[in-house]
Amino acid sequence: MAEQKTELHNAEYKAWLEYPYIQSSAVIECYSPWCSNILTVKQDHPVIKSAVRELTRGIQGMLDIEATIAESQDKDKQACIAIGTFDSNHPLITHTFSEATRTAIGSEGYAIRTNTEKDCIAIGASTPVGLLYGVFAFLRLLGTGQSIETLDVVDNPVNLLRMMNQWDNIDGSIERGYAGKSIFYTDNEITEDFDRLQDYARMLASIGINAIAINNVNVHRFETMFITERYLPDIAKIADIFRNYGVKLFLSINYASPIEIGGLNTADPLDSDVRQWWKAKVIEIYKVIPDFGGLLVKADSENRPGPFTYDRDHAEGSNMLAEALLPFGGIVIWRCFVYNCKQDWRDRSTDRARAAYDHFKPLDGQFMENVILQVKNGPMDFQVREGVSPLFGAMKHTNMMIEFQITQEYTGQQRHVCYLVPQWKEVLDFDTYAADSGSSVKRVVDGSMYGNKYSGFAAVSNIGNDHNWTGHLLAQANLYGYGRLACNPELIAEQIAKEWIMLTFGAEDEQLINTIREILLTSWHIYESYTSPLGVGWMVNPDHHYGPNVDGYEYSKWGTYHFADLQGIGVDRTIKTGTGYVAQYQGANVDLYESVATCPDELLLFFHHVPYTHILKSGKTVIQHIYDTHFDGVDRAAGLKEKWQSLKGKMDDSRHRQVADRLNEQALHAREWRDIINTYFYRKSGIPDEHQRTIY
Repeated sequence: MAEQKTELHNAEYKAWLEYPYIQSSAVIECYSPWCSNILTVKQDHPVIKSAVRELTRGIQGMLDIEATIAESQDKDKQACIAIGTFDSNHPLITHTFSEATRTAIGSEGYAIRTNTEKDCIAIGASTPVGLLYGVFAFLRLLGTGQSIETLDVVDNPVNLLRMMNQWDNIDGSIERGYAGKSIFYTDNEITEDFDRLQDYARMLASIGINAIAINNVNVHRFETMFITERYLPDIAKIADIFRNYGVKLFLSINYASPIEIGGLNTADPLDSDVRQWWKAKVIEIYKVIPDFGGLLVKADSENRPGPFTYDRDHAEGSNMLAEALLPFGGIVIWRCFVYNCKQDWRDRSTDRARAAYDHFKPLDGQFMENVILQVKNGPMDFQVREGVSPLFGAMKHTNMMIEFQITQEYTGQQRHVCYLVPQWKEVLDFDTYAADSGSSVKRVVDGSMYGNKYSGFAAVSNIGNDHNWTGHLLAQANLYGYGRLACNPELIAEQIAKEWIMLTFGAEDEQLINTIREILLTSWHIYESYTSPLGVGWMVNPDHHYGPNVDGYEYSKWGTYHFADLQGIGVDRTIKTGTGYVAQYQGANVDLYESVATCPDELLLFFHHVPYTHILKSGKTVIQHIYDTHFDGVDRAAGLKEKWQSLKGKMDDSRHRQVADRLNEQALHAREWRDIINTYFYRKSGIPDEHQRTIY
């Protein structure tokens, strides 16, 4: 047991909250005078207790200072860090922050200011949660060696909801989980390892996550009972842990619950008995969890029950739940991943990419104010490259949030390194042309474009009970990056990567920082280059989705095709000759994607079926591009191994070995991708590689 405890508290486990000792004498000299004394308000609030505990832990680790905690400055007026909410009447907070600053800080925002007159660095906020975020921000400054001589920071999270979706099942498995078993459940029971849950809550709070749904959106038999007295008391204990770090708890529910656990013979959302059942059930939940966030729902999707069974639409289905939650301030998060998963592959007119828009666009304005539509970043399913969902910007009168997938289902499953922040940035910066200006996706999902009441980010978590949380150590950067982007979508991928590296491995070694940053920033394009070309996607083994299988879904009911034949490849989604999907976009995007001449190369096969001899903007033919990128991708994957090897001795052996092993597997697997993809298209097209490299 002692050995396990040691393993779970090493550097890999602590992730970016290890707080490694700072070697730089300049940074130590800068911070130490301020950090020996912490002045705080009375610590009755559990979130403030968490903030003070985190601040002392960080200072102890990075500066080797055991800070003194007091509620008032002594007569010697020693330099200090003062933390408190604006309404606490803490004198140093009151004298440091102006009325204008206090007014500018929202419910989760914070201010940090160096007050040389009072000899303090003050961290102030409107609420305890904002104060906790301010403490983490200060520790981030310390961990990255930033100057604090003239601090004057005012920061508010941009998005109202910043949510984590756990796809954990009560048997301990995780759907699309690549980092071990669940930390929430084991053997059909809720965990009693609250220490690990608390450490996860700390990690989430440190990157600004404020909501979590703790069970899989595919709700099975036992999880359906989570909203009953069988499980609610234990779920309330989990809510207590996350509440102490400002994270609200949500539950995924089974839409057929009135039948499966309620004794009714229908789940029709317009049935009065069903509506009353949900109202009573919500009251029961709030009695146990007074600050319960609400319900996450996957309905009428991939064999899940929903309102379509009763010839009702999704507005009627979600509003029934929203009506029950409204008196308590709860919300319904309704997933838009709805499509026909039983279509005939012979029918080329059916296009899965169209489905979400076709289902939900006609319902704009019909959803209650506490319903949020959760829309995947692309219209398909978290591919390494696909178009941005045209639903963003299309619904002016409906709350909307974006759904990303941190867990790397189609991007190497945390056995390959694939830093996803650059991909997410491209999506967030995409101009929907839904307005004359300011119509990027990030403006849609933060609610500012249409003045929506609710908005935000959600993402499928990538953590499990592996000792390093994410299976691949470098996959921690995706979790960290998601939270940072959710708070501030203007941050750049390079900055986020550097922060994570410095907080995880230390801030002093420039070679280490630059090498790992280069590995991360090139990894998405490297993975894309040896897997699916030009936006075609889906060339994976069915079900588990790991590894190359060009025709894995080509003749499948799931509706994901590449239509490769002896002449060409790609899906015609144009208005003129294809499925008409392009018409779902707005403004200049319609013309951009409709024409082969203007469609970006990286998405060409997502929108068009073209001959293998089609000339790309790069000057290469499609077939030569496929050959070249796959050979190049293998070389670059091997290069990642060499770059990482140069860091041996610059970190503990355990972390270095863990990543080295994963990069070795990636390099070998990249060869498998290259040889299968290139061979397939050589045999299909009959066109040889102009460089005469080996293709089988």
